[in-house]
Amino acid sequence: MKLVIANKTYSSWSLRPWLLLTELGIPFEEVLIPFGQTFDDPEWKRAISAFTPTGKVPALLDGEIQVWESLAIMDRIADLRPDLPVWPREPAARAMARSIAAEMHAGFSALRGACPMNIARQFHPRDRGAKVAADVARITAIWREARARFGESGPFLFGAFGAADAMFAPVGARFTGYGIALDPVSATYVEAVQATRGYQSWRMAALAEPWIIDEDEVDEPVLEEFRPHLSRSKA
Repeated sequence: MKLVIANKTYSSWSLRPWLLLTELGIPFEEVLIPFGQTFDDPEWKRAISAFTPTGKVPALLDGEIQVWESLAIMDRIADLRPDLPVWPREPAARAMARSIAAEMHAGFSALRGACPMNIARQFHPRDRGAKVAADVARITAIWREARARFGESGPFLFGAFGAADAMFAPVGARFTGYGIALDPVSATYVEAVQATRGYQSWRMAALAEPWIIDEDEVDEPVLEEFRPHLSRSKA
């Protein structure tokens, strides 16, 4: 299989299926098509359109089968590997996992708009408004409920790492990067996801991408961690 993605620094949708495949140990070939000078660069869209009719990432190519949209890709993975916990097996847990993954796919526009994913940046904490606060409150309520009801067998939402965790991984990156305060259960959950081998691998690759970082807006301790991985030239 081939998974078509964009820059790991910014592409939250690319992270989701990439992390699921990696954490479940499913072999795949990564095809990374870097963004152009702008996120709507027509050359980039033309390059992506060779793999998916939407002109967006991610896309999964499995022989003659072409799948786009993160949730559809995860369902394809579940079809291919029913032996793995892409979705929980227990009916109530599976129903909740699919529901919250769909809610993540379609919702939380205030958080997305105010806090776009940028793994190579650390922003100073500040009030980002009532709508963002409402999104944060809903997301953390989801996490607390899943952990309380179904998470007793492991550190993830439903015990074992699965599609729901992959769907929320970019949200954890946003919470970390924008200094958003979390309750203890949610903070521990974010730490568990970010400690996975897959997330750490994605993060280090993101830090190595040759994008300019505005050092004036980055906290100094974080800058010291990032500096060895940064190129000062444009992509």
